[in-house]
Amino acid sequence: RILLTVVVIFRILIVAIVGETVYEDEQTMFMCNTLQPGCNQACYDKAFPISHIRYWVFQIILVCTPSLCFITYSVHQAAKQRERRYSFLYPLLEAKKPKANGALAAADGAKDEAEAAPRPARSAKMKRQEGISRFYVIQVVFRNALEIRFLGGQYFLYRF
Repeated sequence: RILLTVVVIFRILIVAIVGETVYEDEQTMFMCNTLQPGCNQACYDKAFPISHIRYWVFQIILVCTPSLCFITYSVHQAAKQRERRYSFLYPLLEAKKPKANGALAAADGAKDEAEAAPRPARSAKMKRQEGISRFYVIQVVFRNALEIRFLGGQYFLYRF
C-alpha cells in the first residue's frame, strides 16, 4: 500500500512539476504553413490529438487501478477472516473437525491403505494466501500490460 502511494505521488509530482514548465503554453511555438484563420489550432489538433499532460495523468490513473483493486481485495479478505475468527460459530466449527496428530482425519473413521498416511490439509489461511498471491500476479501482469500499451499509444500519438 505504501509503495503504491509513493509511486502515485511521485509520478503525479513529476508530471505536475516538469509538465507544467515544459508544456505551459503548448501552442506558442507551433507554426502553421497557411494564413487561414483557425488553421493554427486545426494543425495543432492534428499533430497532437490529446495534451501530453492529460495523457500522462490518464495513464497514471489507469495504471494504478489494478493495484487499487488488489489492495481492496486483500483488505476485504483480511476483514472477512477477522470477522470469521471473532464469530461465535468459529470455535464450534473448529471443534467439530476431527484431528489426528495435528492433521485432519477422516470423519467416518474408515482408513484404506492409501488414506493411512495423514495428508496435511490446506488450511483456510493457506487457501486465502494462494488466492491473494494469484490475484497479485494477475494485477502485476495487467498493470505491466497497461504500461506497455500506454507507451505504444504515446509512440503512435506523438511519434516519440
